[in-house]
Parts: sequence; structure tokens; C-alpha cells
Amino acid sequence: MHEAERIAEALVFASAEPISEKAIAEKLPEGTDVSAVMKRLAGFYSLRGVNLRRIDDHWAFRTADHLSFLIHRDQTDVRKLSRAALEVLSIIAYHQPVTRAEIEEIRGVATSRGTLDVLLESGWIKMRGRRRTPGRPVTYGTTLDFLDHFGMEELRDLPGLDELKGAGLLSSRIPSNFKVPVPPANDDLAEDEDPITQMDLEELGLLTPLGEGDE
Repeated sequence: MHEAERIAEALVFASAEPISEKAIAEKLPEGTDVSAVMKRLAGFYSLRGVNLRRIDDHWAFRTADHLSFLIHRDQTDVRKLSRAALEVLSIIAYHQPVTRAEIEEIRGVATSRGTLDVLLESGWIKMRGRRRTPGRPVTYGTTLDFLDHFGMEELRDLPGLDELKGAGLLSSRIPSNFKVPVPPANDDLAEDEDPITQMDLEELGLLTPLGEGDE
């Protein structure tokens, strides 16, 4: 177990991005309980200046919360989102997988392509797939970077009804039967979704078609 912890620690430390448990398991001795190894390591780092954090099924070292101000106080957050972008991001987070038309129905106003482009460029949302309905609209969902940036292990860590009320983000006059949507527990495609293909990316203008002489 000690050797497995050392290997896992080295793998997370050397990775520039959060590393998946699957990738860690491939480097550990066969039969190793990866979850147990990572939990032990997380416990070891829980009181140190850096913490080992789980982000969905990935792991990464992050500055301890009570020390983060030392790192960020002289930095400027370049991701200043407009109110419209924040609304769209919130809808995608809670309602994913969700299409642009569904976002507009929830907001009650049209959503510009530019708003979605900003969120895609930020790395906080992604195109998940295509809905199996007429027109095959693209579905959107959040990314690992979204969870990492907001310090969440999984989507179920999104604020619930009581937390949103306490933060003053919900009107006191909301209907008594109002419920905050519960996002999916994992990133698997829904039953009515198909994966995004290369042809889809070309059609959406996100990938240049290869010419006959291209490799």
C-alpha cells in the first residue's frame, strides 16, 4: 500500500491536468484498491498547504482553501462573465444535457451564439452530443474544468434550494412546489443523445474538412 501511495502521489504531482483514477490504476500493481489509496493520500494532505482533491473521477493537487488568497490576491480573474453568460452557465449546469432551444425556453429570451461561444472558450461547457429529435440539436453540458474552477467534486455538489435561498439567489415568492433540478451523477450520454462525430464538428464549423490530398 505504501508503494502504491508513492506511485499515485508521483502521478498526480507530475500531471498538468487532473488525472483520472483509471490512468492511475494502470500504473499501480494489479489488484490495488485505487479508491482506498487515493482516500489515504487525501487524508494525509488534508492539513497541509496543498490538498489532494477529487474532481469527478479525477484527482489533482490544489492550494488549501484557507491559503488560496496568498496565491490569487495579486491575480486578475480574466473570466468575467456577463449576466446572460452566468444565467446560461447555471441553466446548463443544472439541466444538462440541454439544447439551445431548451435554454431559451427556461430563460424566456433568445440566447446569442456569442454567449455560448464565450462559455465554450472558457472551457466550462462543452458540446455533449446530438438529441435524437427533429433537427438533431446539439446538447450542452459542463466540463471537468468547471468542477475544478468552482471547487466541486461532482455535479451533485451544486447548491440546493436552501443554499440558493440563503445566498439570496432565489426570490422569496417562488412557488411552494418549486424544486431545484438535480443534475446527472455522471457524464454518460443520455438515452436520447448520440455522440458528436467528426462530421458534426465539420457541419458546426469547428473542424476543417480534410481535402483529398491532406493527411
